[in-house]
Amino acid sequence: MPQSRTPAPPTPDRSRVTANVVRGCLGNLVEWYDWFAYATFSIYFASVFFPEGDRTAQLLSTAVVFAVGFFMRPLGGWLLGAYADRFGRRRALTLSVTLMSAGSLTIALAPGHDVIGLWAPALLVLARLAQGLSVGGEFGSSASYLSEVAPAGRRGFYSSFQYVSIVMGQLAALLVAIVLQNLLTEEQLHGWGWRVPFVIGAAAGLVVMYLRRSMEESEHFEKERQRTVEGGSGAGSPERKGLVALFAEYPRQLLAVFGLAIGGTVAFYTYTTYLQKYLVNTAGIAKPTVTLIGFAALFVYMLMQPAVGALSDRIGRRPVMFVFSGGCMLLTVPLMTLLGRTSSPWIAFLLMTVALTFVTGYSALAAIIKAEMFPTKVRALGVGLPHALVTATFGGLTEPIALALKDGGRETLFFWYVTGCVGLTFLATLFVREPSRTSHLDDAPEAPAAAPQPSSASPLA
Repeated sequence: MPQSRTPAPPTPDRSRVTANVVRGCLGNLVEWYDWFAYATFSIYFASVFFPEGDRTAQLLSTAVVFAVGFFMRPLGGWLLGAYADRFGRRRALTLSVTLMSAGSLTIALAPGHDVIGLWAPALLVLARLAQGLSVGGEFGSSASYLSEVAPAGRRGFYSSFQYVSIVMGQLAALLVAIVLQNLLTEEQLHGWGWRVPFVIGAAAGLVVMYLRRSMEESEHFEKERQRTVEGGSGAGSPERKGLVALFAEYPRQLLAVFGLAIGGTVAFYTYTTYLQKYLVNTAGIAKPTVTLIGFAALFVYMLMQPAVGALSDRIGRRPVMFVFSGGCMLLTVPLMTLLGRTSSPWIAFLLMTVALTFVTGYSALAAIIKAEMFPTKVRALGVGLPHALVTATFGGLTEPIALALKDGGRETLFFWYVTGCVGLTFLATLFVREPSRTSHLDDAPEAPAAAPQPSSASPLA
């Protein structure tokens, strides 16, 4: 028997929505600052943990450890996603930032290879495992929370602030890098200066733990918890939860999230994380200059998120996704080729900004387009797990693949790899129905008398 539905909980006033979004995003900012601090400062601490080999080999070693953190993300997406669906978004978000801060503190205090030998890279790996677990659970919980507290008709706008906070975290890491590069010598940065940003991240995590504990729980989750309690005392078979419900009832939604995330994830990490090393290693631009280029381009990119999110509220999610995937398919090879050949900081900034303009078509919608596909009972898990699997297998390997191809003299193949991944997202967008028209966020299920059946509104055409 199809599951009956009632109207969603009343929309809170704008001031409450804004307050909850700000508190959620401040925590998200600190988490992603910690995550990107590793990528930003790896050019300085690579020789501390991996002293053997040339610069490219050392960067490749730290990139592999960066990828190790990604491989923990599916576990985080599963465990913390299920935790968020059962105990609440607020508690899951507080737990995730605690894990992230613990990882940053470990990196900040870890002795180098010259002091403890192989234990140094082992501690680095352990810290990245904790941070990977954190980020894996953060995305689904944060996407669910921001989407659920946003009012109907404005969900694209409010949920786009997830990537605003992600980019702000990266900008914060770059700002710390700019300050340290101007205050410290190159020798001091390689010796001890790289530890400063991780100390900052660990300390900021303590503040965020308090902020997230004071967040209001989403009314969607409270309604779902009430429905579960009332439904638990009724007759009929127990309602399926967690992975069982996710795979049995929403397999098409899972496939849709996989397809939509692949190209966006690879493009995002190519143009935000790897591109800075590409400009240093291939274009030959100085590290401090590359940091300034990245900071300026990412600041513009951050400002574009709410505008594109609001645009998707007006014209739909699919048209915006088509602009992203079609544009990146056509422009990745020429843009990367030109970036590798330029020595002008201004041209590098303009080209990076053009690329990130198209990537905004994915990142501004990354939370809402997935959250709309799942009901409250599996939303954090349904959004977080497939996204984490994609980032582990595609996002985490973006930088190692790029560096390995460069080391092997086949760097241009990486440009085509990115193009192919974006092409998969283009194909997925072709087969996905407009999510905003069949959004699960518009409804709240009543307590069922029997086990629920899959939603009749499929996200696939």
